[in-house]
Amino acid sequence: MINAHLRCVDPPIHDRLGAIRILLSIAFWTFFALSSAVLFLGALLLWAITRPFDADGRVLHLYSCFWAQLYFYVNPLWHLRVEGRERLPWKGAAVLVANHESLGDILVLFGLYRPFKWVSKAENFKLPLIGWNMHLNRYVPLIRGDRASIIQMMAGCERWLARGIPILMFPEGTRSKDGEVKAFKDGAFTLSIQQRCPIIPVVLTGTARTMPKHGLVIQQAVHARVRVLEPIDPAGFAGDVHALRDHVRDVIVSEKARMEAER
Repeated sequence: MINAHLRCVDPPIHDRLGAIRILLSIAFWTFFALSSAVLFLGALLLWAITRPFDADGRVLHLYSCFWAQLYFYVNPLWHLRVEGRERLPWKGAAVLVANHESLGDILVLFGLYRPFKWVSKAENFKLPLIGWNMHLNRYVPLIRGDRASIIQMMAGCERWLARGIPILMFPEGTRSKDGEVKAFKDGAFTLSIQQRCPIIPVVLTGTARTMPKHGLVIQQAVHARVRVLEPIDPAGFAGDVHALRDHVRDVIVSEKARMEAER
């Protein structure tokens, strides 16, 4: 009878785990907000100091990489493994394309620690502290579905590529709800062909557990992986944007399946 009574009052284990996740999330977002306030002041100071000799903002971007990676450094339950970083250029135009599973992808991809400019939805630039830092870095905003904004985004990417700065895009356009790689849009591949610069596929796994779409409750344990693949020369596709796009998607889908099988 006593055991039966204890079973009645003892909450199910999944309820306890849910409560732990909520508490961890509150702690994480509190630390995120407080640290972002401090780190933005550092970014502002660094921008002012380096602007005269670092017109492309390489130093500030690397600082932003540290800022994002800090949340992996301080969280013992989050683990990140980056493979193939040596395939990314320190200098020279390239279009980086990655699959997109969660908001956590952004933190993870900063772990590349290489110069690049993000293409990000315009709403992100309005976020306090984070958005302000995006403005300082002169990342490229995009209003999805707005033709004028798309044209402006493409022009902004062309300017950075002409200066020898890689750009990074999510060719799916938005986060995947089920983890499956969605159809790719043409923009990144048009840039690669027109600017005659390589496409570098970047494959992410395990990031969906960080910050699921439409949710702020983070998971207890994350084992995220990033794998940078060999650059793909657009010259081999004779100006066929769709052929390049579909080939790169096939490469990412295949590698993602391989990485998930390795776990």
